[in-house]
Amino acid sequence: MLAGAGTWTAVADDNAPAVRQADQVMAFNGVRIDTSYFTSTEAGRRPAVLLAHGFGGSKNDVRQQAQDLARDGYAVLTWSARSFGRSTGKIGLNDPKGEVADVRKLIDWLAKQPQVELDKTGDPRVGMAGASYGGAIALETAGYDDRVDAIAPAITYWNLADALFPNGVFKKLWAGIFVNSGGGCERFETQICQMYERVAESGTPDAQAVKLLEERSPSAVGDRIKVPTLLMQGQTDSLFPLGQADAAAKAIRANGAPVDVDWIAGGHDGGDMETSRVQARVQSWFDRYLKDDKGTDTGPAFRVTRTGGVDSTDGQALLRGASDDTYPGLESGRKSFALTGREQSFANPAGANPPAVSALPGLGGGGLSQLSSLGVGVSLDFPGQFARFDSAPVADDVRITGSPTVTVHVKSTGDDAVLFGKVYDVGPGGTQQVLPSQLVTPLRVEGAKAGKDVTITLPAIDHDVEQGHRLRLVLASTDLGYASPTTPATYTVSLKGDLEVPTAPGVATAAAPLPAWVWWLPLAGAVIALALLLTGRRRTSVSPPDPELAEVPLQITDLSKRYAKSADRYAVKELSFRVEKGQVLGLLGPNGAGKTTTLRMLMGLIKPDDGEIRVFGRAIGPGAPVLSRVGAFVEGAGFLPHLSGRENLELYWAATGRPAEDAHLDEALEIAGLGDALARAVRTYSQGMRQRLAIAQAMLGMPDLLILDEPTNGLDPPQIREMREVMIRYAAAGRTVIVSSHLLAEVEQSCTHLVVMDRGRLVQAGPVQEIIGSGDTLLVGTGTPVEEPVVEKIAALPGVVSAVRTDDGLLVRLGADGSARSLVVELVRLEVPVESVGPHRRLEDAFLTLIGGSA
Repeated sequence: MLAGAGTWTAVADDNAPAVRQADQVMAFNGVRIDTSYFTSTEAGRRPAVLLAHGFGGSKNDVRQQAQDLARDGYAVLTWSARSFGRSTGKIGLNDPKGEVADVRKLIDWLAKQPQVELDKTGDPRVGMAGASYGGAIALETAGYDDRVDAIAPAITYWNLADALFPNGVFKKLWAGIFVNSGGGCERFETQICQMYERVAESGTPDAQAVKLLEERSPSAVGDRIKVPTLLMQGQTDSLFPLGQADAAAKAIRANGAPVDVDWIAGGHDGGDMETSRVQARVQSWFDRYLKDDKGTDTGPAFRVTRTGGVDSTDGQALLRGASDDTYPGLESGRKSFALTGREQSFANPAGANPPAVSALPGLGGGGLSQLSSLGVGVSLDFPGQFARFDSAPVADDVRITGSPTVTVHVKSTGDDAVLFGKVYDVGPGGTQQVLPSQLVTPLRVEGAKAGKDVTITLPAIDHDVEQGHRLRLVLASTDLGYASPTTPATYTVSLKGDLEVPTAPGVATAAAPLPAWVWWLPLAGAVIALALLLTGRRRTSVSPPDPELAEVPLQITDLSKRYAKSADRYAVKELSFRVEKGQVLGLLGPNGAGKTTTLRMLMGLIKPDDGEIRVFGRAIGPGAPVLSRVGAFVEGAGFLPHLSGRENLELYWAATGRPAEDAHLDEALEIAGLGDALARAVRTYSQGMRQRLAIAQAMLGMPDLLILDEPTNGLDPPQIREMREVMIRYAAAGRTVIVSSHLLAEVEQSCTHLVVMDRGRLVQAGPVQEIIGSGDTLLVGTGTPVEEPVVEKIAALPGVVSAVRTDDGLLVRLGADGSARSLVVELVRLEVPVESVGPHRRLEDAFLTLIGGSA
C-alpha cells in the first residue's frame, strides 16, 4: 500500500478534546482512494470506525459525524469510493473485487495506526456505518472480512437486484437517477453500463442482469454476516423500502448475531431523516459493541417513528417513537378485511402512457411521501387503467405495521401482465384517498393469458387508519416509476380472498410528554422577575454614537468570537469591513468560515468577545434601538401554520407595536409574489413559498439595512432571478443589502461588493469586479484533469500563490513575482499537456483561489 503524505489540520469545536484530521490519498488495487483520518488529541488506543458516504457523494458528506465520533473516543476513517470525490477508478456497485477490496485495504491501514485498538496483530477493533450505498458496503464488508466487529447501515439494500427489479419489473426512474448521479454510464464498469443500457432499452430485466446485481449485494454473503447489526430503514423510500431491512434482519439474526431494527421517518423520497437521533443511536451501538460498555442503552429491538399531528409553531410534522422489545417482522398480528368488487377489466395502454403516479423519485424533502404522512392525497390513477376493490368502513382505528397481502385472479389478452398494487386509506364519503408513503408493489405475472391466481405482497408501511375510513385495493396497469409493457393489452382481475393486514400489536407508542415549558416557564419567570428587580436601577454602559458614522449602514472593527470554553480557537477573529449605502454586499466563505456567527453578532443575538459593530454609528448589543432599522432573514423563519401568509405578516408587524401604515405591507407582499396563496394557510406552502414569505417579512417596514442568509434556498430559477432583481432595486433606492449565499453565480450577478471569509478571518473585501480580477488568476486548459501530485508541485513553484484543479485544467493564482510566461515554461518542464492559457474572471474561480480550494 502506497500512502501519500498526510496533511494534518486541527478541527475546532465548542468542546474539548480537539480533533485532528489527516487527509491523504492511498494507492492500492490499481486505484487512488482519497481518505480523511480523524482522531482526538487524547492519548491511548481506541476503537476505529469506518464511515462510508452515499451514492454520488464523497467523504466530505460524513465529515461532521466523523468529528463527533472522534470526540467520543473513536479513530474514524472516511473515504471517497471509487469514481467519487477525488478517488479514481470505475463504479463497481460495491464489487467484492473492487470497492469491498478497497475497504479491506483500509482496515489493513487502520491496523497499523498507533491510535487504534487491536484485537490481535493486523486485526483492529473496527465498526462500519453509512447510508444507502455506504450502508451496503458496511454489510458486504462484514460478510467478506471477519475483522469487522459491528455495523450500523442505514436506508440501504439487501438485494440490489430485488430493489431495482422488484418481482421482475424494472424500476426505471430510480435506475436512471442512479446512473445519472454516478456521473453517467461511462463512469461505471463496462459490464454494469452494458447491463443498464440493455435493460433500459428492453424494459425487462434478464437473468444475466439479475445475477450481476445479486453478486454485488449483501445478500450474497448473508450467511457470513455475524456481527451486531443496527438496521435503520426509511419509511418514505420507494428505492430501498422496508422489506430490504426485513430480509437483512432475518438473515443476520439467523446467524446468531444481535440485530435491532429502526424505521425512521425519512428515506430516499424525502421526509425527516432524524439525523441527530439516528447518529446518537449509532454512537450508542458502537459504545456497546466496540467499547464493550455493557451499561450503554442501545435502544429497543424495534423502533418505528410515527407522525402525531403538526407543530403549531412551524407547521412541521410531530414525530413520536413506538417500540417493542422484539422485532415483529412484516406479518405480525394479521387482521382480515373483506373486499367488495366484481370482476373488472382494464387496459394497459399503448406505450404504457399515460402512466399512473405514485412516488416521484428524486424530489428529496419535497417528496409526495411527506404529504401522505399528513393525510394529503396526491396519487393519480387514470380511468380505465385500473381495478378497484373496497372494504367496509373500519369499526375501530387500525394501525397497519408491515406488509398487507391479498390473493387475486389475473387474466390478460397477452402472455404476461404487469400490475401495480397499492392500498389506499380512503376518508369518509370517498372524497380523499391517501397512499401511505406513496409506495406501490409491481408484479410481473407470467402465463397470465390462461389466467392465474397470484398472491400480492403489498409495500411494508406503518400507517394509522382511522375509524370510519375504508381500505381500497387498486391494481393499475402503469406507474411512472417503472417500465410497463408497451404493447396494448386488456387485464381482467377478480378477488380470491380477503385483504390481510399486519398490526404488530406489541409495538406501543410512547406517551407524549408534557412540553418542557410547562415545568421551566414558571421558574424562569420568577428568576427573570428577580433579576429585573435587582438590576432595574443599574445603568448599562453603552458606547456613545459616532457622528462620523451616522450615515454608514455598517462598520465592523476587529470583531472576534471565540468558541465556548476555548481561549485560543476562534469562530471569527479580528474581522473588519465597512458597508456603504446603496451597496449589495455578498458575504462569502466555505462552511465554517464564520459567516452566520458574524450575522448573529450583527443582529445582537450573540455577544462578541472583542471588537465592535456599529450600525448607522450606533453600537450593536442585544435589543439595541438601532436594530429597528435592520431587517433580517437568518437561519429560517417560523410561521403559525394555521394562519394565512397575509395574517402571519400582519400579526408579526402588530407585535412590533409600530403603526400599521409603516409596515409597507402591500409592497412587501408584491415582492413575495405569492398571489392567491396569501389567503391560504401556511401549512400548505411549499419550501419555496415559505422562503419568499420569510423574505417579505424581513422587508416589512422597508428597513435601511436588510440582511439575508441564503435567501434563494427552495426557490426555482425564475424565482431566483426575481429575488436578484428585488435586491438590486432595494439597494438602488438608497438602502443596503447584505446577502450570504453559496450560489456564487447569483452573487456575481446581484452583488456590487464582496467580503470573503475563511476560518473566521477576512480574506479580501472590495467591489466584485476588483476581486474577480485580483490575484492574476489564469485558466490553464489541459484537456484532461491533472493528477494531484502534479498540482501540488505547481502550487509550490516560485511566483505561484495557489493551484486548483478543474474538470479540464487548472486555476493558477500568481503572486507579484509570477508571470504567465514563466508558468508555461515550468508546466512544460513538468510535462503538463498545456492546450491554452488565459485570464479567468469568474467569481467561482476567484473565490476558490482566494481560499485555496478549501470550499
